[in-house]
Amino acid sequence: MKLSVLDLVPVVEGGTVARALADAALLAQAAEAEGYNRYWVAEHHGMAGIVGGATAVVLAHIGHATRTIRIGSGGIMLPNHNPLVIAEQFGTLDALFPGRIDLGLGRAPGADQRVMRALHKDVNRAAEEFPNDVVELQAQFAGDPRLPMQANPGKGAAPALWILGSSLFGAQLAAMLGLPYAFASHFAPDHLDAALALYRDKFQPSETLAEPYVMAAINVVAADSDDEAVLLASSMDQSFVRLRSGTPGQLPPPVPGYRDSLPAPARAMIDHMRQVSAIGAPRTVAERIDAFRARTQADELIVAGATFDPAKRRRSLRLTMSALREVAA
Repeated sequence: MKLSVLDLVPVVEGGTVARALADAALLAQAAEAEGYNRYWVAEHHGMAGIVGGATAVVLAHIGHATRTIRIGSGGIMLPNHNPLVIAEQFGTLDALFPGRIDLGLGRAPGADQRVMRALHKDVNRAAEEFPNDVVELQAQFAGDPRLPMQANPGKGAAPALWILGSSLFGAQLAAMLGLPYAFASHFAPDHLDAALALYRDKFQPSETLAEPYVMAAINVVAADSDDEAVLLASSMDQSFVRLRSGTPGQLPPPVPGYRDSLPAPARAMIDHMRQVSAIGAPRTVAERIDAFRARTQADELIVAGATFDPAKRRRSLRLTMSALREVAA
């Protein structure tokens, strides 16, 4: 089973952006050492606890800290950008780290509605142009002479393009373009099964991909015991509740019994969003990951999650991979 890592580059309470970026590099190095396939960074804006907004810059930092692991965006929110600029950024990354760059593309803004004013764009209208922008981006990398301007760097670059999604729209587009598809089931699980079925059913082979290729996301926190893992995951739970209540912030320290302290609607909200999760001791995590893989028949899984102590997430990656290898053996 191929495993990859999704990182939001979190800033913990009392931490700094510089420390978060340093910890991201350490996480990528740990993933590389353990045999994870990719390390992806997600684009978010206007959030004090997430610093992956300048995604291409973060990936350059990660690339210089690693040697072999694929690195990429999970994803670039294309409605926020001009395809020419993204072609230049990822063409540069491809030149710096040839054969290692993924360009995952999403059509959400990566923030709330304030992003439209901040970017001086009609992001809703831009989202409607998402399919056309993806095709234009492909044309930039191919050096299509019909374009009014060629991206340089960009022309001739070969990052692996992915379509990201949490609904049927992205699945249909990925199938139509013959691109690999990644589903954000770690926070939006509702349409997972229908989207994967649609993608596989409608897939049209392309020059880059002969058969459907699916990656699904799952929250993973592994620790020495189930109780410790639940405690570590309470930092993510707190962040989610704060986000949904309109008071987002930096990643808080874990709180014993946090879920039990919440009113029933808040618990239900967390349980619904986190239903695609593997949180526990190594054996628990391995069993839940294996069950999720059997459910989705995904070609690859990408593990999401964050811990207040970054060393605990690095250890979680090691425990997860070790447990899966033991099960396979």
